Amino acid sequence: MTKKTSNPSKKVKIQKNPQDKTEALKDKLKKKDAQIKLFKKETQGLMEQNLRKIADMENLKKRLAREKAEFYQYALSDFLRELFTVLDNFERALMSAEQGDGKSFREGVEMICKQYQDLLIKYGAKPIEVKGKKFDPHLHQAFITVESADVKEPEIVEEMQKGYTLHNRLLRPAIVKVAVPKKSK
Repeated sequence: MTKKTSNPSKKVKIQKNPQDKTEALKDKLKKKDAQIKLFKKETQGLMEQNLRKIADMENLKKRLAREKAEFYQYALSDFLRELFTVLDNFERALMSAEQGDGKSFREGVEMICKQYQDLLIKYGAKPIEVKGKKFDPHLHQAFITVESADVKEPEIVEEMQKGYTLHNRLLRPAIVKVAVPKKSK
């Protein structure tokens, strides 16, 4: 508080009562203590909330690991059930081989082979085409090479074992016989 004097440029301070100052400081201190208690309570709540979230994350990790392991364990179930059907047909064909003629046995085995190929295609496995193709080391494995004057670059002559891709990723390379250009002497 200031008191005006006759000289407007001069201000005089009037001292407050020291007891009033003490009361004001006590009030200020009580407010600060209340704020500290409030902050401590909020901090404790946030810490508990954080711990709950950490525990939830750990539980989620464990559950996902368990589900992943279970998935891998049983992922092939549907595929294997369908393979059992093919196996059953092979067993029936073998039992009927003794009773029937060779022609019906061959037809039965060809049908089973077709069923098996269809099953592979259904699950995304496709045979690699080699007929009339150039040799590609990413898809083919050369088992035998023969020199030929008829070719300018390596070319597949014969497929010895089929290769397969699964959704355009190589599962097994085709094993092939390759004609290579004849070396000039």
